[in-house]
Amino acid sequence: MDDQIQILSRRNSMTPDGGSSWNYGSQSMHSTRSSKPERLYKVWPGNNKFLCGGRLVLGPDAGSLYLSSFLIGFPAITFCIRMLVRIKEHDPLYGYGVLTTGVILTFMDLLFLYMTSVRDPGIIPRNHRPIEDEGSGSSSRELVATGKSGILRIPRTKDVTINGYTVKVKFCDTCRLYRPPRASHCSICNNCVQRFDHHCPWVGQCIGLRNYRFFIFFISSSTFLCIYVFTFSLINLLRRRKSLVHSMSRDVVSVILVVYCFVAVWFVGGLTLFHFYLMSTNQTTYENFRYRYDKGKNPHNFGVVKNIKQVLFTKTPPSAINFRELVIVEDVVLPMTPSDNESYTGFGKISDQDMTQRLTQSGRWVLQSNFQNFNHEDSDEKLKKKVGNQDTSTDQFLLAPGQASAPQGYQATSRDAADMAKKSENVDVS
Repeated sequence: MDDQIQILSRRNSMTPDGGSSWNYGSQSMHSTRSSKPERLYKVWPGNNKFLCGGRLVLGPDAGSLYLSSFLIGFPAITFCIRMLVRIKEHDPLYGYGVLTTGVILTFMDLLFLYMTSVRDPGIIPRNHRPIEDEGSGSSSRELVATGKSGILRIPRTKDVTINGYTVKVKFCDTCRLYRPPRASHCSICNNCVQRFDHHCPWVGQCIGLRNYRFFIFFISSSTFLCIYVFTFSLINLLRRRKSLVHSMSRDVVSVILVVYCFVAVWFVGGLTLFHFYLMSTNQTTYENFRYRYDKGKNPHNFGVVKNIKQVLFTKTPPSAINFRELVIVEDVVLPMTPSDNESYTGFGKISDQDMTQRLTQSGRWVLQSNFQNFNHEDSDEKLKKKVGNQDTSTDQFLLAPGQASAPQGYQATSRDAADMAKKSENVDVS
């Protein structure tokens, strides 16, 4: 098989170190690889939809494109048809000029809508390798216990310097990487996106580094189209020689278009002005609502001219992911309970990063079934009791079938599992 073909794990999104099975304690875990490579877009763990063999990338709510297309196309096409039908009532130069401009604006508006929706917004490839702490030379594999459930996680943030400012970047549990500056994880698409602005329900796609320019063109052309239809529909009413009331009764279509565009322009026009403000200050919607940079403290602000040039007149970077590449899919089978002939030996002495990489599923630890409802608070309270207490109850959660009970007076707690981890030495990892 070609070395360029990647091995993509399914279910827990991980890649074993070339092996087909390994041990966790005394339990064997097996992985099976498909013999036939598949296209990446067919097994992509995000929530995206793909068309044309993975060439077009849409969001999970791409169905909203039908509504957006209708809200834009129906009034605009109605206006063009109205101008065509009554073109004899106007000067031919005026009539054909207005009609042609209306058709061009409608086409451009719909074109920018679909260019925004079907492009990769800047999805960041998911990580399948150990996380190293760059720069310091030390590994960032040290795990930190957080929360009552004892979930182990990699350090949440690390500092990077941008234009003299220190910025914290966060670790993404789902994509297993430290997000680049200005990137964020979209919960709807389930992807980390470069220069994440927001997830737009009207285009059914994330707005990020690679489609923000087309989003600006889309909302700008929508605003201009609303103003255009509103203006010339009103002119058609005023051009009649009779009273305005009589003209409105004879041209109901123009009246409806005037009202519709008047209402719509407040929404789309306000959105356009807001994004021109963000563009001039080099902010994203996410940053504006989340961080609210004070004046002079935005590390990405280079001045109005350079900010606008960066958004509108720079080359769009290529996609970081080739969704059409061939990958080998690997299914990982995790046993939920040990067999009757096996004893549960606790967490073996294994590197924390390997444990995280092999036993996480969707960013969470996969616990044995007898740990699913384990109450850590009650167990820790037992630790405070004296050993001489007459209560000889044993925490059965720490014992496998067939394992002897603890001696009387001994309180088995959740911390005992941690002690067992230090004592366990030889864990077979293949």
